[in-house]
Amino acid sequence: MAKDEGIFERLAAALDGLPNGFPRTPSKVEILILKKIFSEEEAHLASGLTALYETIAEIAGRFGAAEDELKTRLIEMSKRGLLWMSRKDAKLVFRLAPFVVGIYEAQLENMDHEFAHLFEEYMEDGGAAGIMKPQPALHRVVPAQSAVKSEWILPYDDIKSMLEKSKSFRVRDCICRVEQEVLHSRRCDFPVKNCMTFSPVERPKRPNDITKEQALSLLDETEKLGLVHTVSNVIKDVYYVCNCCGCCCAILRGITDWGIEESVACANYYAVIEPDICNSCGVCVERCQVKAIIEKDDAVVVQLERCIGCGLCVTGCTAQAAKLVRKSDTELIDPPDDFSAWERKRMENRGLYEKT
Repeated sequence: MAKDEGIFERLAAALDGLPNGFPRTPSKVEILILKKIFSEEEAHLASGLTALYETIAEIAGRFGAAEDELKTRLIEMSKRGLLWMSRKDAKLVFRLAPFVVGIYEAQLENMDHEFAHLFEEYMEDGGAAGIMKPQPALHRVVPAQSAVKSEWILPYDDIKSMLEKSKSFRVRDCICRVEQEVLHSRRCDFPVKNCMTFSPVERPKRPNDITKEQALSLLDETEKLGLVHTVSNVIKDVYYVCNCCGCCCAILRGITDWGIEESVACANYYAVIEPDICNSCGVCVERCQVKAIIEKDDAVVVQLERCIGCGLCVTGCTAQAAKLVRKSDTELIDPPDDFSAWERKRMENRGLYEKT
């Protein structure tokens, strides 16, 4: 194929046309990122897809390609996370995957020193703000299960119940900690391999599969270590849980590094520390991944405007001075019902819904 620099510009535009966004930057570093991930042929194909799932026949007709050859390419790109593949009416269908959450998280094998630096430059140059400021947020916080009273935990916050009902489980490396390790700038020693995916159906066996018991144990372990559970910001069809730290994980770095307070949807709870019980040990200050808890005037104080409701202060408090309180009914903010509703709302808020 003849070299065409415009292919990557078109792909960048296609990605930015998705609900998640892929904002352009003054430096155009995003083009270098795409060149690290896509070949020209792949960029050409991906740039012609949208957020709508299409059959192989529909895509082949638009590109003037043979269906058998195109099917092979589409499946291969899906395996690498560049496209999303599903089934509709017993037929394979494909759509363009968003950059975050989507393409980027699939780049573990592609993560080298150059890629890590390009990603950091992109986020600093406007990528973080362009992806994380639009609402609804990409992720939402699920409180530590042992920090919430079972009688008033909201159904969409009960991640343990979701795992109990699932049949297949897989654990993988956290792309964010891998990226920070590649840069030699990692500021924590949390385990790398603790991002989980799960499914309500039996999936073909693959490396990194774990049992239900191992998945539940891993969930408990991450709470003990002091990691924040975040999931897709929807009520239905949650299929993964990330276990995040504020120093590596891009979603929480939106708050800690890039000043984007709305980068994650807070849980519908907030932390309270009882001053009469607190012994000022400082454990909750250390465990808070978004620096919402501070020591002030010889007391430990929760800055409610920064609290994301994760409950790590509760699970780490040996004095039992910290607790999570559920917000009042008038303060509750329910996530979008499903991913389609999330995408629609996101496009509306970005002023792009009429174009879809």
